[in-house]
Amino acid sequence: MSDLSAFPITRKWPAQHPDRIQLYSLPTPNGVKVSTMLEETGLPYEPHLVRFDTNDQMSPEFLSLNPNNKIPAILDPDGPGGKPLALFESGAILLYLADKSGKLIPADPAGRYETIQWVMFQMGGIGPMFGQLGFFNKFAGKDYEDKRPRDRYVAESRRLLNVLNQRLDGRAWIMGDAYTIADIATFPWVRNLVGFYEAGELVGIQDFPHVTRVLEAFVKRPAVIKGLDTPHRG
Repeated sequence: MSDLSAFPITRKWPAQHPDRIQLYSLPTPNGVKVSTMLEETGLPYEPHLVRFDTNDQMSPEFLSLNPNNKIPAILDPDGPGGKPLALFESGAILLYLADKSGKLIPADPAGRYETIQWVMFQMGGIGPMFGQLGFFNKFAGKDYEDKRPRDRYVAESRRLLNVLNQRLDGRAWIMGDAYTIADIATFPWVRNLVGFYEAGELVGIQDFPHVTRVLEAFVKRPAVIKGLDTPHRG
């Protein structure tokens, strides 16, 4: 049996199955990337809920694994060389799990790097910009009388959606016929933009028919349905 006792995070979230990948997360767009990936690959894992309402992400145990106090994070007892590996940052975790499972990333180098390119597009553009729009549309920022900050993120979100829409024209998924980590990275954020952030009308989501088409296909996948509720909030 794997011994994870050297990792302080296991004191707050004890591993019932220490031979499995330990997932520390919450069903946010970044969180469901990894739970969905784990479901898609079939890698055995044990989810642990990191509650923001009780500031779990600021606890010493969580910070020992991710000093950036963000979810998701994982602890793989069977990492490279058979040694435990702790990882944070959802994009890095997606790449690691793709390599570990041999799934959801092209084997050829050109296809691999093109896929990584689109993961980086999500990490550097879609995630931060959609998140800022959510702040100004739904949360504290909505009370600002000056709408220029909100409109700046509306414009940038529309630009990013247009880039994505053009990419998906004539393609089933971002990389073509193959569903990859690029889709797993991207579409939880698109779903959040039009759903939780209630910004679909604001960005004119109907102007991006290929994005909405692929989003509809994405949310119907059984692994996505499970991933969207993992870890279960209770």
